[in-house]
Amino acid sequence: MNRNYEKTIYACFVGYIVQAIVNNFVPLLFLTFEKTYHIPLGQITMLITINFGIQLLVDLLSAKFVDKIGYRICIVAAHVCAAAGLLGLVFLPEIVGNAYIGFLAAVIIYAIGGGLIEVLISPIMESCPTKNKEKAMSLLHSFYCWGHVGVVLISTLFFKLFGIGNWKILACVWAVVPIVNGVIFTRVPIAPLVEESEEGMSILDLCKSHVFWILMLMMTCAGASEQAVSQWASTFAEQGLGVSKTIGDLAGPMSFAILMGSSRAFYGKLGDKIDLDKFMTGSAVLCIASYLLISLSPSPVLSLVGCGLCGLSVGIMWPGSFSKASAALRNGGTAMFALLALGGDLGCSGGPTLVGYVSSAASDNLKKGILAGVIFPVLLIVGVMLLKGKKQEA
Repeated sequence: MNRNYEKTIYACFVGYIVQAIVNNFVPLLFLTFEKTYHIPLGQITMLITINFGIQLLVDLLSAKFVDKIGYRICIVAAHVCAAAGLLGLVFLPEIVGNAYIGFLAAVIIYAIGGGLIEVLISPIMESCPTKNKEKAMSLLHSFYCWGHVGVVLISTLFFKLFGIGNWKILACVWAVVPIVNGVIFTRVPIAPLVEESEEGMSILDLCKSHVFWILMLMMTCAGASEQAVSQWASTFAEQGLGVSKTIGDLAGPMSFAILMGSSRAFYGKLGDKIDLDKFMTGSAVLCIASYLLISLSPSPVLSLVGCGLCGLSVGIMWPGSFSKASAALRNGGTAMFALLALGGDLGCSGGPTLVGYVSSAASDNLKKGILAGVIFPVLLIVGVMLLKGKKQEA
C-alpha cells in the first residue's frame, strides 16, 4: 500500500467513529428527554426517524452533487455539520424556546453530516490502494462499532461520575472529534474512485440493473436488522428488563456494539479465507435466532444475551453488501455508493420505527416490536440467494 494514503485510511476510520457518535449518543438520553423535558415516547421515536430520514435524503441528493463539488469539500462539510449538530443539542432547545423543536433542529443538522459521511467514507476507502478490498471494507466498518462502544462506555462512565444532568458538557466533548477529523481531511490525499479513462454508472444505468435492486434490498435489510435492536437496546434493557440505566447501557448497546465490531474485525482479518455469501447467510440465520431470543424468552438474562448475539450477527451485513456491490458493479462509482447508502439508511430509519410503532400498538411492549423486525434478516437471506449466479456488470 502507498504509505501516502495511510493517513487517509486512519481519517476514514475516525470518520466512522464520528458516524457512531451521531447515531448513538442521543439514544442514550431518550429516557432523560422524556423525564426532563416531558417529551412523549412517540415524539422521541420521531428523532430516530428524522435522523435517518435526513441521512436518506442526503444520500439521494449526493449522488448528483458530490462529483461536481469534490470529495474533499464534501467530507469536510460533513464533519462541520456533525460538530454543529452535537453543539446544537446543547444550545438550540434554549434558543428556540421549545425543547423538542430544538432537539429536532440539532438532529437535522448532524444528520446532514452523518448522511454525507455514510456516502463518502466507503468510496474514499475503496479508492485507497489496498490489496484486499473486502477485508479493508469490513475493517473500516468495524470502527463504527468501536466508536459505538466508546460512545456508550465513555458516556455511561461520565453519567455515573458527574450525573446525567451534565450531559450537555459531554455533548460538547463529543463535538471535538468531528472538528479535529474535519481538519485532518483538509490535508490527506484522496484518490479518484473511477479511473479518469473510465466513466462511472449513472443513476439511470443503475436503476436498469437487476443486480442493483437486489443490492438495494440487501442494504435496506442490513440497516434495518442492525438498528431495529441497536437503537432500542438501552431503552429495552431499562424498561423491559427493569435494570438501572448504567446496567442498561452497558449490557444493551455496548455488548451489541462490541460483538458487531468483533464480527467485522474477524472478517477484516480472515476475509480472504472465508466465502462471503456463506458468512452473510449464516449471520442472517443467527440474527433471526437472536430476534426470537430477545422477544420470546421469559428470562431477562437470555433477552440480553439475544441483544449481544444480534450485534454479532449483523456485523457483516452492511460492509458485506458494499463489498458485493463493488464486485458486481465495478464501475458503480459515487452514484452506486450514494444510492446503496440511501437503501441502508432507509432500513436504519424503517427498522427502529417499525419496532417503535408496533411496541406502541402493543402497549409499549418492546419485545413484540422487536419480534416484528425478524422480517429484515429473512429478506436479507433472500437477497443473498438472488444475487448468486448474477454476472458482473460494468
